[in-house]
Amino acid sequence: MPLSRLARAPEDGDVPRAVLVHRTAQELADLAADAEGRPRRAVPVLALHGAGDQLAVLGADVVAAAADGAVDAAGVARAHDALTALRRAL
Repeated sequence: MPLSRLARAPEDGDVPRAVLVHRTAQELADLAADAEGRPRRAVPVLALHGAGDQLAVLGADVVAAAADGAVDAAGVARAHDALTALRRAL
């Protein structure tokens, strides 16, 4: 998605897409931290061009935690639901 579009809210919303991506990234980070028994940490807000990479890395963390058995099927479903909701919102 062009960065100019990522900086704007969807037509039916008032929150910029980049904020929606960041919120989802935070959800994924919290899910992985909870599953692994680590403290939750605030996900930094990156420049627009880093939002997709940040989301990909945190999604990979959830997948890795699931592969290690730390994230159960319900956690994977929550991650899937968060990503699906983000996709629909974009």
